[in-house]
Amino acid sequence: MVAVRFQVASLWVALALCTAMSSEVLAQKKYDNGASDTEIKIGNIMPYSGPASAYAAIGKTEEAYFNKINAEGGINGRKIKFISYDDAYSPPKTVEQARKLVESDGVLLIFGSLGTSTNSAIRKYMNEKKVPQLFVASGASKWNDPRQYPWTMGWQPNYASEARIYAKYLMKEKPDGKIGVLYQNDDFGKDYLNGLKEGLGAKASMIVLEEPYSTSEPAIDEHVVKLKASGADVFISITTPKFTAQGIKKAAEINWHPVHIISNVSASVGGVLEPAGLEISQGILSASYTKDGSDPQWNADDGMKKFYNFLAQYDPKANKLDAGVVFGYAAAQTMVKVLQMCGDDLTRENVMKQAASLKDFEPDTLLPGIKINTAPDDFAPIEQLQMMRFKGRKWELFGDVISSHVGD
Repeated sequence: MVAVRFQVASLWVALALCTAMSSEVLAQKKYDNGASDTEIKIGNIMPYSGPASAYAAIGKTEEAYFNKINAEGGINGRKIKFISYDDAYSPPKTVEQARKLVESDGVLLIFGSLGTSTNSAIRKYMNEKKVPQLFVASGASKWNDPRQYPWTMGWQPNYASEARIYAKYLMKEKPDGKIGVLYQNDDFGKDYLNGLKEGLGAKASMIVLEEPYSTSEPAIDEHVVKLKASGADVFISITTPKFTAQGIKKAAEINWHPVHIISNVSASVGGVLEPAGLEISQGILSASYTKDGSDPQWNADDGMKKFYNFLAQYDPKANKLDAGVVFGYAAAQTMVKVLQMCGDDLTRENVMKQAASLKDFEPDTLLPGIKINTAPDDFAPIEQLQMMRFKGRKWELFGDVISSHVGD
């Protein structure tokens, strides 16, 4: 009888242990739609065609980086399935592709989709569905709104803050300047313009002309002629790559040589300045937070060595001079870091929790001293930039790394 009782007790102990072990395993592995023991589905929307197709390099580089991660064993044993669709930089098409990714493809999250107006078109949908809209490839200030939109997070420095840095530079170096602004007539352009005015403050009257353009226009030549006629001796080009290159060409053609500042999103040597013409691009100003793939000063840099090795092995057709390639690499690295931090809890809620917990993360292609930090109440991963001037075949950095944070 004692033996029977002992056997029964032993059986209950064994069952209890098995139950505890099973519970522990279940507790360790948590999945939402798009994640499993073997796979993580990541969605992406890029302008592979249309007026902003110069940015297509970003999506291609991100895909190549995820291929690298998969070749090395994946993330905690899981392979990334990267599903990237073209929206031609058209918000209605972005909505269509986002719904396809979430409802048909069943992705865990949408990562790195490009554009301000395009991402604005899907932000409400993504937050209603509680699907991460992570590391948006746009510097609009609106992506840092965790209270109202807890499922949307940007990645790069915001446009308004970047524009405030340009305002600070002009007030110091050209306080009597007359500023002509060419801006894209959407959220992207208006965000920059508002930041510029905020930065100029009482000297906002330095702006003599605000000239909008539409991405549906084939060329912006008439706008540039109008800006010159305004008497402006400072030309601030808040434009995407295609139109930035056109602006550089047209200014040279009409013999207009103002202080020319272009937005960081169009500061690519390979994607903008080479097509425009290196000779007529000399002296152009911008600001950056990434290393320049065309600059030999980074040849001995450990991070850039990894970047160049990656290109040689996984993306040999990529143009290392294209800033979009440098951008895509760093953004993909950040995404991988977040997924690694998630461990076996691949729920959408945990993805956002980890994305909001980055501490001093330094992707290989960011400038020295620039680190990624996030918090639950601060969805702005990168908040530093450094001024630069184009000389010869490359950008030359000058001045200190400046915080783009409001109030600094």
